[in-house]
Amino acid sequence: MSRRSSYATAATGVEVGEEGIRSPSGEVHAWVPGTNSTVCGLQLSRSQLTRLSHVPFVEALPESGGSADFVADVCPRCRAAVLGRSSGGRSWQRVSPRP
Repeated sequence: MSRRSSYATAATGVEVGEEGIRSPSGEVHAWVPGTNSTVCGLQLSRSQLTRLSHVPFVEALPESGGSADFVADVCPRCRAAVLGRSSGGRSWQRVSPRP
């Protein structure tokens, strides 16, 4: 199983679609099934986040178009932990290094 598909979704709300399938709504976080905390460190029980183990985290991202119809916000720390850096390299460049 790849690193990206091993994360499920935890959300602040749940919407039931036309087919009767629960979809995440509100703010979404990445969550590893079998644990009580999100990837960014929030406790699911204390934060009152709903576990959606049938929805992979990458499908809850708005750009995926999967189960993201009702998603308002994605946790930036969870996104960075699952997807990594978007630029792929350094975010800075040394202009005049000392000898």
